[in-house]
Amino acid sequence: FLMERKTRAKINRKEVMLAKLRKSCSCTPKKLKNFVMDFFPVLRWLPKYHCKEYIWGDIMSGLVIGIILVPQAIAYSLLAGLKPIYSLYTSFFANIIYFLMGTSRHVSVGIFSLISLMVGQVVDRELLLAGFDLNDDAPPALGDGSLQNDSQINTTAFNLTIAGMNAQCGKECYAIGIATALTFVAGVYQVLMGIFRLGFISMYLSESVLDGFATGASLTILTAQVKYLIGIKIPRSQGHGMLVITWINIFRNISQANLCDVITSAICIVVLVTAKELGDRYKHKLKFPLPTELVVIVVATLVSHYGKLNELYASSVSGAIPTGFIPPKVPHLNLMLRVAVDALPLAIVSFVFTVSLSEMCAKKYAYTIRANQEMFAVGFCNIIPSFFHSFATSAALAKTLVKTSTGCQTQVSGVISAMVVLLVLLFLAPLFYSLQKCVLACIIIVSLRGALRKFRDVPARYRVNKVDTLVWLVTMSASALISTEIGLLVGIVFSMLCIIVRTQRPRTALLGQIQDTSFYEDDLEYENLSSVPKVKIFRFEAPLYYANRNYFLKSLYRLTNLDPNLEAVRRKKYEKKEKQHLKKGDHTTANGLSIGETTLQLVPQQIDFQALVVDCSSISFLDTTGVNTLKEILKDYKDLNISVLLACCNPSVIDSLERGGYFGKGFGSMQEMLFYSIHNAVQFAKDQK
Repeated sequence: FLMERKTRAKINRKEVMLAKLRKSCSCTPKKLKNFVMDFFPVLRWLPKYHCKEYIWGDIMSGLVIGIILVPQAIAYSLLAGLKPIYSLYTSFFANIIYFLMGTSRHVSVGIFSLISLMVGQVVDRELLLAGFDLNDDAPPALGDGSLQNDSQINTTAFNLTIAGMNAQCGKECYAIGIATALTFVAGVYQVLMGIFRLGFISMYLSESVLDGFATGASLTILTAQVKYLIGIKIPRSQGHGMLVITWINIFRNISQANLCDVITSAICIVVLVTAKELGDRYKHKLKFPLPTELVVIVVATLVSHYGKLNELYASSVSGAIPTGFIPPKVPHLNLMLRVAVDALPLAIVSFVFTVSLSEMCAKKYAYTIRANQEMFAVGFCNIIPSFFHSFATSAALAKTLVKTSTGCQTQVSGVISAMVVLLVLLFLAPLFYSLQKCVLACIIIVSLRGALRKFRDVPARYRVNKVDTLVWLVTMSASALISTEIGLLVGIVFSMLCIIVRTQRPRTALLGQIQDTSFYEDDLEYENLSSVPKVKIFRFEAPLYYANRNYFLKSLYRLTNLDPNLEAVRRKKYEKKEKQHLKKGDHTTANGLSIGETTLQLVPQQIDFQALVVDCSSISFLDTTGVNTLKEILKDYKDLNISVLLACCNPSVIDSLERGGYFGKGFGSMQEMLFYSIHNAVQFAKDQK
């Protein structure tokens, strides 16, 4: 039987587009109000805030996150190659802006290790191109109090002038200029993606790609911190292969390790790891996480200050952290042009991590987010703070998990965290002068535990899906051994290639009938299946398109043990030889057979079927090449008196076949060629003579 398709009403796309355009361009007070409230979701939920129910959870989670945020912000400044004060600015402004514009109640937006690393790599590259020394302890350049006039400083001044910066801008000034320009452009990209609704880009970053990227970047972060752990002075490596070059330099200079830093690092790592493990083990008994990082920083700062570790043992310290806010400054246009390409992967990674964490929290606590608004929120968390000497931000998994576990109810907790950071900015920042850099490096390395533990999941991941494991390994290796940006690109391209290869060489099978049923399955995968006499049932588990056409035909010919083209050529040869013998008046063929025997000879013994059923249930679409391929096998098998029947086609495949003329003019033979189940096709084939 043939089911009757519904008649679709014709849609005038031009009128629909014009109506949508008129609706979007019209401006009424109600529409303007809705637009403002959608753009600032805080205007919707804050008036409905249940103070008695929510306030204590928000205050507690805000204080805990603020206490964690301060030491992390100071530590992550090492990754970004910037002074700690800029990390504190970033954490403060990001929390305030996301409070106003974010749709997730639980996500913690602020400074993030992977984003800091990506910013730091761009900053280091541009500093090198401008002629600065990347050594943290190098003497100050122009504008930093140095009046030297050697060739190095002249080169720096010349490069800065060409870049459009003031010649009196020194290394620190130029570094934050690069970071703010990069952050501004990344934010603009995110806002543009929100305007044009390009959030679908995040779909191309699979879980395997993101995990591999995070793990590879974590290895890079760990490598960059080793020199602080052991207190050696080596140049900051830049460019491709940074991980390998850095380790070579570490081993070359290992004899110069600072014993004071090594001992401090060992003690801090033991304390931090032990506290983290105990916290994970007894987290169901603890009302809030232990502020281990803050305790370590306070104790280490006191020991360093009163023990005079910098003066006596040359241990590297954080140095002066100013209080208050630096006057805002517009990011420089010339620097934006220099970092425009680098800002694109930064924008995508920042957005993807934020949206994925927002969706995770929304699903867990039964509310909805708007992905497009999240893109606007994280975009403006980059654009606005870039005027206030801040760099790129994103949602952070570890702080988000802490936030949810400490009773967070709304983004009011983000404002509380911002107030804690503000307190440090206004009053407490100078107290961290004597804090050793090796302590900050320990905090960074211990925070990477989650990403580095992914190595333990490789065997389980391999058992679940070998291809996803390969994608993870390739992305992780490229991110660690080449660079983070190229690693992300390699991961995306490789995962797409894996999908293409899997559709180019999909599973194919001949099906057998499950005894006493109307169901059919793979003959090689299941026992006790019976073959259908005179009928072959072929399954192709992928779309049929130009890239896998040849594989489709080869698999079909191999499994049915019949190539219709070769068989047709073989028959033509026999017919030609027979005609030659008949002309000579010989009633025997070249093989010494009579004419009657020759007729039998021309019917090959290997053709043991009269109908071919193609199971199209796994064919999601056909392109022009796919339609032509089916038309080709229809014609070729028809020449051998074998009928080709299609079963389980979805509507889009049927439409493609109709448009391609597969059923002939008027579709009169459609009900004899197309069936809605394999069993119907088999029954029809059995009824044929």
